[in-house]
Amino acid sequence: MSTATTTAPRMKELFETEVWDMVRSEHGVTNPMALPRLQKIVLTVGMGNQLDGTKLNPKAREQVIEDLSLITGQRPIMKKAKKAVSNFKLRIGYEVGAMVTVRGDRMWEFFDRLVTLAIPRIKDFRGLKDTSFDGRGNYSFGITEQGIFPEIDMANAQYTHGMNITMVFSNSTDEITKAALKKMGFPFVKPADKKKKRA
Repeated sequence: MSTATTTAPRMKELFETEVWDMVRSEHGVTNPMALPRLQKIVLTVGMGNQLDGTKLNPKAREQVIEDLSLITGQRPIMKKAKKAVSNFKLRIGYEVGAMVTVRGDRMWEFFDRLVTLAIPRIKDFRGLKDTSFDGRGNYSFGITEQGIFPEIDMANAQYTHGMNITMVFSNSTDEITKAALKKMGFPFVKPADKKKKRA
């Protein structure tokens, strides 16, 4: 009888070795239970512009569900409006978007594909903002087209949509999260590019 051995995702191993060593040495965190952890990654797609009366455009709804399923490996849930907004003809209970939350090894594998495959495919990419933190160590950013993910075949896509991606950390601060993401190869905008934009 053969026993299959499973290896931890490489980004998880990198986080639990090099990132934790960096946090210990540079931020003085010695208690193992106080080290930062990436708890989950949340992907959301807003679809309010696809509302047709009381229902979402069926084709757009179906494609967003299929795209998020291919990208993350699990089916998203549909989010409904909690407030009515008369200017947008929006009522409570209307479906206005989709959301999927990934955790565990699936989260680390998604993170790996995001950093090494998807983000480098963004057109005219010069780095992600390093200021999009929420004050509690969580980082969010948006993309404008699902086609950056190699799982998506844009030739068959009838509806182009972006998404927001939020990385939720525990036991962290904005400074620690930024340093941890940099250590893992996250492509933040370089200082030289910041100066060019200001000029």
